[in-house]
Amino acid sequence: MKYLTPVSFVFMLNIFGGCAKQHVEYSIEEFMNTTSYSGSSFSPDERSILFTSNKSGIYNAFKVDINSGETSQLTQSDTNSVFAISYFPNDERILYRSDNGGDELHHIFLLNTDGSVKDLTPGDNVRARFYGWAYGEESFYFGSNKRDARFMDIYRMDIASFQYNLIYKNDDALDFGAVSNDEKFIALSKEHTRYDSDMYLYDIVSKEKKHISVHSSEINYSPSYFSVDSKDLYFLTDEGSEFMYLKRYEIESGSVEKVQEEDWDIWYSYISRKGRYRVTGINADSKTKIKIRELNMDRTLRLPRLPDGDITSVSISKTESKFSFYHGGAKSPPNLYVMDLDTKKYQKLTDSKNPIIDESNLASVEVVRYKSFDGKKIPAVFYRPPHANTKNKVPALVWVHGGPGGQSRVGYRSLIQYLTNHGYAVLAVNNRGSSGYGKTFQSLDDRDHGGGDLDDCVWAKSWLKKKYFIDPDRIGIIGGSYGGFMVMAALAFKPAEFDVGVNIYGVTNWVRTLKSIPPWWEPFKESLYRELGDPNTMEDYLYSISPLFHAENIIKPTLILQGANDPRVLKVESDEMVDAIKKKDTPVEYVVFDDEGHGFIKKKNQITANQAILRFLDSHLKNKES
Repeated sequence: MKYLTPVSFVFMLNIFGGCAKQHVEYSIEEFMNTTSYSGSSFSPDERSILFTSNKSGIYNAFKVDINSGETSQLTQSDTNSVFAISYFPNDERILYRSDNGGDELHHIFLLNTDGSVKDLTPGDNVRARFYGWAYGEESFYFGSNKRDARFMDIYRMDIASFQYNLIYKNDDALDFGAVSNDEKFIALSKEHTRYDSDMYLYDIVSKEKKHISVHSSEINYSPSYFSVDSKDLYFLTDEGSEFMYLKRYEIESGSVEKVQEEDWDIWYSYISRKGRYRVTGINADSKTKIKIRELNMDRTLRLPRLPDGDITSVSISKTESKFSFYHGGAKSPPNLYVMDLDTKKYQKLTDSKNPIIDESNLASVEVVRYKSFDGKKIPAVFYRPPHANTKNKVPALVWVHGGPGGQSRVGYRSLIQYLTNHGYAVLAVNNRGSSGYGKTFQSLDDRDHGGGDLDDCVWAKSWLKKKYFIDPDRIGIIGGSYGGFMVMAALAFKPAEFDVGVNIYGVTNWVRTLKSIPPWWEPFKESLYRELGDPNTMEDYLYSISPLFHAENIIKPTLILQGANDPRVLKVESDEMVDAIKKKDTPVEYVVFDDEGHGFIKKKNQITANQAILRFLDSHLKNKES
């Protein structure tokens, strides 16, 4: 008699549905009883950390005591989300930003220790961005479009008087990069396309701007930071490479040298205040990889070994004795940690996940590749429901990220895990045009949106259908923003391919969207027009790829979700799409949130949206008539 090994036995149980443990489905309230944490700023005495959390149901500023672990809520907003920026350098006042119902017109606010609040960047239809503290700690730099809605001028605000001065009048629509510690130079950049940009050095005293990235071919340049002594500018570039890497520019001589190169894009790089550590974030095949280099010892710091997941968002304290970081995985939302750099001891400061939820009931995650129509291999992130097997075949969804040029990445996604827990496999595709896989791959969808990129989504079905635990006759498509456009393009241009579509604030009329982009997007307008098409000269082409004008082809049930205050995809766009689908008597459902913009960030609205999506899918996909 031949006996099965333990591994073979478990494998057979999984295939034939004989696992002893019963799968548990959680309610949306249980799923959303997780807490989101982000950001970190050490207090001046380095005894507490400032962060942002939606523990109260809406994002507010909190602090946590490192020794006791006690958390305190600092802001009490119950309407507009608050996002913590930083402690003041030498006292426990804080800066935070907030907009009005998701309109993206953020202002910078001061929260005093007595609880009083002051808007430091007031004005109607004004948008402000915090750029960083001056090295001398007596002021901070910020951008504002109060002079001209199109341009983010650069200002310096004194923190004793809260008076500010214009430092750079930004009529060229440049992006702020960094300011030198001696406050003599500002590094700026100009994006022409997603793979072609220029870099400039602005002398604050002489008011001269020098182009320091003269090139004849398409190359990206992006300033990162100045050296502590202000003699060098470090920047990212893809010159001669598919991927971004770090170089150093010596300001006096103009000489350039390579500093750090990886097998994937370096996303960002910065140094600690005294220059002891350099932190580098790498986008390694849809996962984040952090490297901390101890420069004076010429060695790489060993990071804590934690369960499956990624370390992200490293912040080093001013004394360089501690650093904070986040760690999370596909089954666990990120949590805030702190580590002592001398003792190498670390501690977890937050607990994001609802303890009721057993991770064995959540989807496992795998980075995969599948072949598309032209043989090109398309990367994707696959979420498999734990209870899917031959006796319990599940429907599947093709998930399309935002952008264009975004990326589906490995990590905790509450909506995806909610859907997989309730019996849906999800393949989050990184169709051609996605970032993270080299500039050639990223350029493949230019002036071809709804073409090859859509075909990549359609061909994802072939990969899904080969899985023995997936029902090949029940496959839908879902996505937000640009992903929402892809959903509607699939339903309008490939009407027989997917059984349902879920469009989350997606573009349906490119002519309107490109003509109505927010004025503060002026620096990116040239790049958008080059990639998608100029609505002033290519209107016919843009009409041809806009699903709204092909709605008569839509025959499959559709769900559309929209924020009323969305400044990027206007609500009227979704209104018209819904009306056009109704004219064909195709089933369509519409959910609008009056207090949201381009993304739903209030927990009550996330609950409503996710519930509506599951209910729609259960009705029109899982339980559809064969």
